[in-house]
Amino acid sequence: MDKLQPKATIMDGEAMRRAITRIAHEILEHNEGAQNLGIVGIVSRGVPLAEILSDEIRTIEGIKPPVGQLDISFYRDDIGRHIAPVLHATNIPFNINNSNVVLVDDVLYTGRTVRSALDALMDLGRPRTVQLAVMVDRGHRELPIRADYVGKNVPSSHTEAIRVHLKDIDGEDSVTIWDLAAQGGEA
Repeated sequence: MDKLQPKATIMDGEAMRRAITRIAHEILEHNEGAQNLGIVGIVSRGVPLAEILSDEIRTIEGIKPPVGQLDISFYRDDIGRHIAPVLHATNIPFNINNSNVVLVDDVLYTGRTVRSALDALMDLGRPRTVQLAVMVDRGHRELPIRADYVGKNVPSSHTEAIRVHLKDIDGEDSVTIWDLAAQGGEA
């Protein structure tokens, strides 16, 4: 059986690094620096992206914002459709009250993951602001949610999937698009 292959590579490692650098600058400009800033990655791919973003902010500003990870498993509106959600730890090592929190995720699609993350975050405290940074915005929103910081906008169809690959997890940094219809529905 042939190994499944992506339809195309949308971003290579260099393009991803440039996007992270741009997003870091945009965050710093919008928040007038890194003071009172916290970065929270949505489990799972948002967490390493949050770390990378925090490191880039440190490189630019000299201050490394604290990084947390947010598990939204029990906040999803489709939890009843799954037999048992995979649980991860939520760990936010800073006080989110009155902080400027940047939620980080890999791909923004329907907006339901972000809605779940907002619910989970609000259960932990009351941030001054919540901003959203994503590597890819692929459209198709089902909820009125938009990203404040976007690495790349990638219009896509419902029969495609966007995958963000990270060197520490996958051996390379890239963003690929997969044609699910041509591959039997899975990528």
